Amino acid sequence: MKIYSMTATFGKLEHETLTLQPGLNIIEAPNEWGKSTWCTFLVTMLYGLDTRAKTTKTALADKERFAPWSGAPMSGRIDLNWDGRDITIERSTKGRTPMGVFRAYETANGMEIPELTGTNCGQLLLGVERSVFTRSGFLRLSDLPVTQDDALRHRLNALVTTGDESGAAEALGQKLRDLKNHCRYNRSGLLPQAEAQRDAVEGKLNELKELTSQSQRLQNRRQELTEWIDQLNNHLSALEYAAAREDAQRVEAAAAAEANAQERLSQLHSVCDELPSRQEAASAIERLDALHRDMIDLQAQEQQLPPAPRMPEAPAGFSGVRPEDAVVQAERDRAAVAALTEPKKPPMTLMLALTGVLAVAAVALAIWVQPLIGVLAGVAAIALGLVAANANRNHQKRAADTAQQRSAICSRYGSEDPADWVIAAHRYSTEWSSYQQAIAQMQALQATLESRRTAIHQQTQALSGRSRSQWQQILISWDDLADAKQVLEQCAQHHRTLQAMAKSAPAPTKPDALTYSQTETLRFLSDATYEQQQLQQRLGQCLGQMDALGSPDALNRELEALQRRIHALEQTYAALEQAQSALSAARQELQRRFAPRITQRARELFAQLTDQRYDRFVLDSELSIQAGAQGEDVLHSQQWRSDGTVDQLYLALRLAVAQELIPHAPIVLDDALVRFDDDRLKAALDILRQESENKQVIVFTCQGRENTILQEL
Repeated sequence: MKIYSMTATFGKLEHETLTLQPGLNIIEAPNEWGKSTWCTFLVTMLYGLDTRAKTTKTALADKERFAPWSGAPMSGRIDLNWDGRDITIERSTKGRTPMGVFRAYETANGMEIPELTGTNCGQLLLGVERSVFTRSGFLRLSDLPVTQDDALRHRLNALVTTGDESGAAEALGQKLRDLKNHCRYNRSGLLPQAEAQRDAVEGKLNELKELTSQSQRLQNRRQELTEWIDQLNNHLSALEYAAAREDAQRVEAAAAAEANAQERLSQLHSVCDELPSRQEAASAIERLDALHRDMIDLQAQEQQLPPAPRMPEAPAGFSGVRPEDAVVQAERDRAAVAALTEPKKPPMTLMLALTGVLAVAAVALAIWVQPLIGVLAGVAAIALGLVAANANRNHQKRAADTAQQRSAICSRYGSEDPADWVIAAHRYSTEWSSYQQAIAQMQALQATLESRRTAIHQQTQALSGRSRSQWQQILISWDDLADAKQVLEQCAQHHRTLQAMAKSAPAPTKPDALTYSQTETLRFLSDATYEQQQLQQRLGQCLGQMDALGSPDALNRELEALQRRIHALEQTYAALEQAQSALSAARQELQRRFAPRITQRARELFAQLTDQRYDRFVLDSELSIQAGAQGEDVLHSQQWRSDGTVDQLYLALRLAVAQELIPHAPIVLDDALVRFDDDRLKAALDILRQESENKQVIVFTCQGRENTILQEL
């Protein structure tokens, strides 16, 4: 098979195409270019995507790891040549299954290839299963060691034991396993079936024995219940007879109560016929209650009256003076004080001045004019001085009297300022006016309340002269009459109801020793009847199950036959185990000579890779390798070798396996040569170049050494 090109929408690849050539293809690209993605894409296109794989804490499932980064559906196409035919295979996504749609057709004309399906595509194109291809012709640096696999082991064992792939030993081993599993495989097979049948028959016998015992117990219990139900029915008859007698007594008591109620009604009728009507009594009580509420409201208003206003006290100087005259008196006294306070010049000054003038004139006249005139003038001056002195004494006396009068007026008011007297008089007059108004308002309100009180008393006396208790008693009498009518009606209804409900019952036919109430008796009877029905049903089921199980004799005969069959199957199973052990021993002997051709070819390739340094090579049945270098006496496993040498060891093994199992399938290497030194890389490329003469070889690398060295070859 040769691949022409691959087109992928897969992981980071978005409708990208990789074109390949026949022979050796070395694809050099940096890390994260998509080399490993192309490798996984190739395997997925050939063998499909494992959608059952789950993501773990350490690894992503391929369906998630390689989901297109663009969000587009996963899809791809490969154009290739298979057995001389140019064909195209396509896988696409539909619904929720990635790469679930498969198509294979002739590239030139588009004709479908029915023999190729999504399930067998890789098997038919490469000739091996997926696990065989990934462990032989598909090499990655991360998983170069060849691990064991059932499919790979089957093909290798067939090759090394028979020289072909017919698988006779495998078929014989599988036949023995099938026969052994047919006898017993865990809980399935003929032997477990026979044992299960034996256990089932033994269970039926045990169940039949238990059912027989259970049937007898049920029949005994049914008889006990029949007798108990008869006793309960007899006791119920006795209770019904006693209840009928009690009903008759209750009817008699109800008739007597009806007669008493009728007599009571007649007595109340005679009393109420002489009283005012119920409507009058109710109206009177309603009116009295309204008047009582009015009186309470009146008393509340009286209690809420403000206290009597306080009479204003007369200020100082107005004692005994009517308030309305206080202002007049204050004004009059202020005028009197003002009059007493006005200043009066005494005449003494003028007289003294005149006396001085006369004295001077007398002296002048006596000196210059005539002495007699001077004397006369002097006498006149003396006389005038005496008059002035007397006038001065009178003025001083009047001034003292005026001051005494003013002091007397001021002392009466307690203030020297007449303006204070007038202010106090006005205030006293105003307070007195307010007092008179308050007194008048209070007297008017008291008169109104007293008028309402008188009206209430008059209306109360007008209600036929009866008190409220008397009207209330009249109303009670009418209420008693109405109650008596209702009681009579209830008694009559009760009497009629008891008569209708009263039942007659015959006396019990058997002596009754039970003491249960009717409720308890009915409950016991219901429980016993229900249990009897359940017992009958269970007894029927028990008898039906016994019939279904069959007779004990037939079951015992069946049990003996099954035990003989089990014994024969156990002998067959032991013989198969012995044959399987013999075949296993034979295969172990064959595996001691495991894979001579593969081992020989891997030894040759490993020696060529290491420039003949390693000339010994051993491969065991578990595909574990031991190798020895020149000069080493003991073979060592890969743990004793360097990483590069281990890579070359497994490259040799994989190429040898691929040559035997997939001679025409491509070989794919993904960074598998990165740990080779230049010499061994050159040897590896030489081997791959030789391989590419017969098959297509695809080498993905992140280094430039491969192309450089290949040009030197």
